[in-house]
Amino acid sequence: MTVSGQIGSGKTTFVRGACRALGVEGAVTSPTYTIGHRYKGRVDVSHLDLFRFNGVSAAEWGDLEPYFDDAIVFVEWPEAGAGVLPPPRVEVRLEHGDEEQQRLVTIHGDVDPGLRHGD
Repeated sequence: MTVSGQIGSGKTTFVRGACRALGVEGAVTSPTYTIGHRYKGRVDVSHLDLFRFNGVSAAEWGDLEPYFDDAIVFVEWPEAGAGVLPPPRVEVRLEHGDEEQQRLVTIHGDVDPGLRHGD
C-alpha cells in the first residue's frame, strides 16, 4: 500500500492506525531516517519511508526487498520508488483540508467499497 501526501498530511498517523488495526501493539514511528521498520502483529507489517530517496537503485532495492517478504507493506513517499517498487494493491493519498485539522483521504485500488472503519 502506498501512502502519499504533503509533509504533515498524516501519512505516519495513517500507518500507525492501520498497524493498530493489524494488531501491532508497540510504538509505530516514522522511519524517515532509518528507511524502514518491521512490526509484529496478527500479520507482519513493514513501514518504509522513501522521503530521502531521489530514486531507488538496484543496490538500494536489495536493502528494501526483504521488507516485502511475507508482510503487509506501507510505503510513504512512493514516488521515489516509481518503476522499481512492486505495483501497489492500494494507493492512499492524504491532503490538507480547508480547516486546520481537516484531512482529505483518497483511496484507490483493490478495496471493498462497502468496507468502513470498524467493520
